[in-house]
Amino acid sequence: MSKYNNNNNINSFEKPFTVAIVGRPNVGKSSLFNAILKRRLAIVHEMSGVTRDRIMAPASFKGKHFQIVDTGGLGVFAKEKRKVDRWDQGIRTQIDAAIEDADALILVVNVQEGICPLDKEVAKYIRKTGKQVYLAANKVDDPGHERLMADFTSLGFKNMFPISCLHRRGIEDLLYRTVRSVKSNKELEEENKLASFNIAVVGRPNVGKSSMVNRLIGEDRVMVSEVAGTTRDSVDIDFHLKLNDEEIKATLIDTAGLRKKAKVSDAVEMFSVMRANDAIKRANLILFLIEASKDGVTAQDKRIAALIQESGKGCVIVANKWDECKKVEADKKVVLDEIKYQMPQMNYAPVVFASAMTGFNMDSVLDYVAEVKSQSEVSVPTSVINKAIEDAFLRNSPPVIGPRPFKIYYSTMINNEPPHFVLFVNSTKYCAANYLKYLNNYFRDHFQFLGWPIRIELRDRPKKIESIRSKKTSVSRSVSPEKRAADKRRGIKGSTRRREAAQKRNKRHRR
Repeated sequence: MSKYNNNNNINSFEKPFTVAIVGRPNVGKSSLFNAILKRRLAIVHEMSGVTRDRIMAPASFKGKHFQIVDTGGLGVFAKEKRKVDRWDQGIRTQIDAAIEDADALILVVNVQEGICPLDKEVAKYIRKTGKQVYLAANKVDDPGHERLMADFTSLGFKNMFPISCLHRRGIEDLLYRTVRSVKSNKELEEENKLASFNIAVVGRPNVGKSSMVNRLIGEDRVMVSEVAGTTRDSVDIDFHLKLNDEEIKATLIDTAGLRKKAKVSDAVEMFSVMRANDAIKRANLILFLIEASKDGVTAQDKRIAALIQESGKGCVIVANKWDECKKVEADKKVVLDEIKYQMPQMNYAPVVFASAMTGFNMDSVLDYVAEVKSQSEVSVPTSVINKAIEDAFLRNSPPVIGPRPFKIYYSTMINNEPPHFVLFVNSTKYCAANYLKYLNNYFRDHFQFLGWPIRIELRDRPKKIESIRSKKTSVSRSVSPEKRAADKRRGIKGSTRRREAAQKRNKRHRR
């Protein structure tokens, strides 16, 4: 039984037809997962045991929608007790959960290495489930490799398919048989078209991100360990989130801990950091986890804060492990003031003190998520913005740093995520940097936008087009070709002719 109690604000996502990919380590499960999705979602590396958590993603084939699940490699025997580390035990737990939820299983083996005892162990393990199993013989990169498939008939599965994830061969035949029983679900198709509200949980290593995800979901969905770097892939978890009496489709993204670049030691960790950065880019809202401490935040916390602020995403700061911080008799107000002092660029983000392990104050976390989401739907009318700018000018006039004073003609709001205002001015060069910060702070006080950074863009207003009536134009009287030829014979030049014509006009004017 899970130690995480179900949260009333979160409902489990309606499960579509689910296919789980299983097998021993380093046979190409993640490569097949990426090939089915036609994009790189899971980390692929030649090192064994890269995948730890189960990774889910929606997929489609020939108009049929289903969910594909990548799992870690089953690297130990069922009766083996010695040399079983925490990762092997955690991976087995994740595989058990994936198999239990799956409607069909794809067992991946390596043709070039042949059948091995662990393949037999996995086959025996999943045969007991009684579920439909499709054997994918991977790394059939050459037609001569197909004859090696005969060895795998001893595993007892009649549905065998030669595939090559490297060359993308045989995968369509495998999917056709795997999802042929899936009916075309129009409701699921329409639901997949709806934009999901993505919530990414980010922070430095070992601040409790996976524990927070499990607490929000209400089950042991991702692996938790006190060892930094437990999470490698970014794990997407679909669910229905109840916010303000409204149920919305949402995706919770557990990410790997973001470390300083100089401390990223291997390729797998580098890919993990890349996946975490990508999760920030596709998120609508970020739960930024820091460790509650009377010493404030670390240098890496500040770097992550700068990354979040630059991304323009909505943010809620969660000061996790508050139960441990209270043991040292830390005052909440002192800790809060220290956090705000050390991360001034995040002054727009609310700070919540919580504990993922005990469940303390988790309702407040969801309340702030709801508030920040509602702020993203606010649109300020142009008239209200211009009135605020007028008040800001009356309170504090801009300094003159150019040949002319800085002027704002009008402003408008062009985006909500984040709130983006465009100010049309006489010249962007006339605006001092400190005055732009003053306008940003004034907009913050005036419009709030809790949890969102405010973007103010200055644009030069186009110069007025001079009216054609205001231009001085010279009117030239047309001269017939015969007149011009006669003047040429008489030796009268064009300038002389124009002078004579002007004299005649002046005489008429004097009369």
